Amino acid sequence: MKLYSWNVNGIRAVINKGAFQSFITEHQPDILCLQETKAKQGQAEVDLPGYYEYWNSADKPGYSGTAIFSKIKPLQVLNGFTDAIAEKYNLAGDSYGDPAREGRVISAEFDNFWVVTVYTPNSKDDLSRLKLRHEQWDPAFLEHVKELEKSKPVLFCGDLNVAHSEIDLANPKANVGKHGFTNEERAGFDAFEAAGLVDTFRHLHPDTTDAYTWWTHWANARARNVGWRIDYWLASQKLMPHVKTAQIHPKVMGSDHCPVSVEIEF
Repeated sequence: MKLYSWNVNGIRAVINKGAFQSFITEHQPDILCLQETKAKQGQAEVDLPGYYEYWNSADKPGYSGTAIFSKIKPLQVLNGFTDAIAEKYNLAGDSYGDPAREGRVISAEFDNFWVVTVYTPNSKDDLSRLKLRHEQWDPAFLEHVKELEKSKPVLFCGDLNVAHSEIDLANPKANVGKHGFTNEERAGFDAFEAAGLVDTFRHLHPDTTDAYTWWTHWANARARNVGWRIDYWLASQKLMPHVKTAQIHPKVMGSDHCPVSVEIEF
């Protein structure tokens, strides 16, 4: 089974470029998780016969949003966090809005595991959303995953808006303390691993360098491969024997992010 995750940075734009259709044709994902769709279901001309579609769109038009397209019908699909988790971590919002109403999480249950996709809030250039991210969002999301894990192991993916280690970005020293590479954001990722979730790509490719999933539009960064690895698949330890590959697909164009994938076998 092939599972892909892709921050499309606007699904309508990727479709209009023809990039989405060619990606589907070439890669044929069994389950495709998208972030930053920036659209509600029906706004984008997604023509994917053979896939079930599930969308969690932001209340605010043209912003954020996630989706899961699956050839296998899930047993159930949950949008967002439970009310209990949202209330516990006081996710009613900040000056930017309510992150619980930004369509950032979808969880789909299958026979052997849960698939979760997440679009983690960006801490912003001035770090004005770092406190929300560090003290509320990251712990809430981890609790959500651990709740699901009580019933079945979890595979979660998405744009986590953090490079975990120095190997995960081209210029680590210049970016220490900047959004995407603060101690707080990296500690959030540490907490996932401490809770038993495994970074599939780094587990299978511990020493691979120059492996990035996002590039700024500035200074021809993508052509020069001056990038960051901020898109991931993490898995419960129980699933790791079933994870056969974990890959990054930098040749897939259409967004400032490229897709990442895992292949699992039961």
